[in-house]
Amino acid sequence: MDTSHTYQVDLKWTTGRKGLIASPDLKESIEVATPPDFPKGVEGIWSPEHLFIASVKSCVMTTFLAIAENSKLDFNNFSSHATGILTKVEKQFVVSEINLQVTLEISDPLQKEKAIRILEKSEKACLISNSITTKINFEPIVVIK
Repeated sequence: MDTSHTYQVDLKWTTGRKGLIASPDLKESIEVATPPDFPKGVEGIWSPEHLFIASVKSCVMTTFLAIAENSKLDFNNFSSHATGILTKVEKQFVVSEINLQVTLEISDPLQKEKAIRILEKSEKACLISNSITTKINFEPIVVIK
């Protein structure tokens, strides 16, 4: 497997505080805008802050899916909720922390400890988490159903 990969993303300003993100590798584009917390921000459109938090969440999920498959962990459902905290540090805004709660539903109660270990390993192995300085508060929850 190659040790280097390239991902291309293009951005075109459309109007006001909005733009359109696209990639030649993907079918869909995403409209982005300044969040409504800032001057002239736009409600109801993905912001860079939303995308940043979403990249951490989706990376943890895709990492989990690979590790769970390799570990032969059967699960019924995976979901997550994240809240990013934007703070001003030395006169600049940063996403200082992300509170990430992952809920995994399994059927076999004997697999609960294994499931928690795999979830924790997934967060630690996530390449996006490893690429940022933002503190991630990870809370794995395993539900037996």
